[in-house]
Amino acid sequence: MLTTADFLQYTQWSGIATLVFAALAILAFLFKWGIRFRLVGTTGFMLVLTAGLFALSLVPLSRTVIPGAVRYTLVYDNGSNQAVIATSPQITPSQVEATLLQAASNLYSFGRSGRQGDDKLTIRARTIIHPEPGLSIPVYLGEVKRSLASREDNSMAIEIYPDKFAQLPKADA
Repeated sequence: MLTTADFLQYTQWSGIATLVFAALAILAFLFKWGIRFRLVGTTGFMLVLTAGLFALSLVPLSRTVIPGAVRYTLVYDNGSNQAVIATSPQITPSQVEATLLQAASNLYSFGRSGRQGDDKLTIRARTIIHPEPGLSIPVYLGEVKRSLASREDNSMAIEIYPDKFAQLPKADA
């Protein structure tokens, strides 16, 4: 995976290329070359590309990896203070806890805002069970509440629903 240092190096090379295209565009206007307007467009594109690469060099792109967490899918996110993730029905309570911690870290964003008086992001973990053909039931296995204001939240409240695990299908041995 690319790191912020890689993007900074790409930004430098893109900046140099932008300056070269700008110099060519100036020469094209001085000598009235037929491709002068194409060079202006290319220079503008290179400016946008360089700015994008620079932005990527500032923001970390890595995701948090919590040992014991399993793959999950984000199925609902209101962009503010609520999200729901889906997991496999063959999951243990410890895996749900680790997965909720991972989702809480990965879904944190400075752009989220809480409703009046609610400054917590609530992420619920659920799975779907099929007790009989044609019937699907969502089962909520746990939830985590984390701060919307701070990335490093040491007081996350994790709640696992142990009674819900009895409804899950047993893994075939």
